[in-house]
Amino acid sequence: MPLRSRHPVEEPVVVRRATLADTDLLVAHRLAMFREMGDHPARALARHAPAYVGWLVPRIASGELVAWVAEDTKQRPLGSGAVWFQPSQPRPGFDDVRVPYVLSVYTDPRARGRGIATTIVRRALALARRLGYARVTLHASSQGRGVYERIGFERTTELRYWLDPAQQRRTDRKRAAEAAAAKRAAVRAKGRSVRART
Repeated sequence: MPLRSRHPVEEPVVVRRATLADTDLLVAHRLAMFREMGDHPARALARHAPAYVGWLVPRIASGELVAWVAEDTKQRPLGSGAVWFQPSQPRPGFDDVRVPYVLSVYTDPRARGRGIATTIVRRALALARRLGYARVTLHASSQGRGVYERIGFERTTELRYWLDPAQQRRTDRKRAAEAAAAKRAAVRAKGRSVRART
């Protein structure tokens, strides 16, 4: 079913379920996602690609992971994302031994603002609901957090303990840069607001 766009001059987007033939695309989109997040050096991403392929293929084949690909009408890929029914322990009130986990949601920069990520995440939620799950989890990057919060995802109290100090330093640097950028954007916005009133 074509996805309605806020940009009527652009051609429709079609979101379809991914198959094993889409493995290379799903991996490429995941690497692009991590590259844009800026958390990992190029050599770590290069090592990640074959490891992810080895993890991904049997899970798609078994149905443990379901992915979707967004394309234009010429079948050019615009985005993708997945839900993995990951093993979990039962908890009081939640007897499931699997929890749907949304991952690797990525939209090509040229197609952003057209609702592609939102549509893919909603497909994951609909599938999890149909299968009888009570909740869906994910880890949001700073770039994607707004998409998930608009859909209705809530922040949780997850904690992390770093065993790798180098990774912790990279993450701390990124967070500091994001905070500085947000502060600069707030100052610019305040300046524009003041100028508009004068």
